[in-house]
Amino acid sequence: QVHLIESGGGLVQAGGSLKLSCAASGRTFSWYTMGWFRQAPGKEREFVGAISWGGGSTDYADSVKGRFTISRDNAKNTVYLQMNSLKPEDTAVYYCAVGTSSYYRGRYYQENEYAYWGQGTQVTVSS
Repeated sequence: QVHLIESGGGLVQAGGSLKLSCAASGRTFSWYTMGWFRQAPGKEREFVGAISWGGGSTDYADSVKGRFTISRDNAKNTVYLQMNSLKPEDTAVYYCAVGTSSYYRGRYYQENEYAYWGQGTQVTVSS
């Protein structure tokens, strides 16, 4: 069992930045791919980005590429999502999740590849 708690969300103006954190407890954190997803009002949850267990590989949705950066500190059992140049369309509840397969299988963008999810943190970007 893995428990995840996201933090760092809030209200920010367009063009601003936020850094989300996801703290994990339970089973060995460093073994797993970690993903970030988001869900905007009235929309389905979508993939934002993922990071391999060692932190050496990352990938992002086209909509956030070049603006968002995922990192992890396995010693602290924490994964981060640095969000820069925020846009109103980035407004959503952001979730972190623990993957069940190796990052290098290439399925990290699929929700069903993740076994544990945090409760989410709200990010609101005003125009």
